[in-house]
Amino acid sequence: MANIKVVLVDDHQIVRDGIKLMLEPQAGIDVVGEAENGKEAIQLVKETAVDVVVMDINMPVMDGIAATKQIKEDYPDMKILALTMSNDDSHVRQMVQAGASGYIMKSAGRDELTKAIKEVMIGKHYFSNQATESILMDMVKNKGKSSVPDDVHITEREKEVLQLIVKEFTNQEIAEKLFISPRTVDAHRRNLLQKTGARNTAGLVTYAFQNNLIENSK
Repeated sequence: MANIKVVLVDDHQIVRDGIKLMLEPQAGIDVVGEAENGKEAIQLVKETAVDVVVMDINMPVMDGIAATKQIKEDYPDMKILALTMSNDDSHVRQMVQAGASGYIMKSAGRDELTKAIKEVMIGKHYFSNQATESILMDMVKNKGKSSVPDDVHITEREKEVLQLIVKEFTNQEIAEKLFISPRTVDAHRRNLLQKTGARNTAGLVTYAFQNNLIENSK
């Protein structure tokens, strides 16, 4: 299996250097490029074969949220992992809504960063514990309100599927748990994306948090 090609986007050279030092000894991950802001990141993605973009949020010229939106629009399959010092709950929501597959704090260690990159690479989402807490706090502040229209109707079966998606089960695993076919699970997933307006799995996770559709256990 080919190594995961990673681009680092952060306006501080010392931060990029530190992340490179953490990632370089890791088997299966190659840092193939760096950018100082979102505008440079967009250009780099166009010019370089990239699998995962590790994206800072607060940057000059163009921030990580705007850059993530543009990259996901141009390259829907690109995986983006938000990396920031900020634990601002609004940033968590904005990055996920922009299309980020995960969110991790700069205080994270080598093992967590490596795990996050590998998980988003295979199509999963990854949120640090602190980021998950931020999403919950944001939900509380907004009294559970969502940007999704109030007339969205999600069936009981779709809720069951959504809860298992949040727990990171695959379509096959969901099918086995609910005694339905993988094709039916895929149909439920497509319906959920259409009904909620979410662009990807991470967006469905945000919707579940905002609408009290999650369970305590992971």
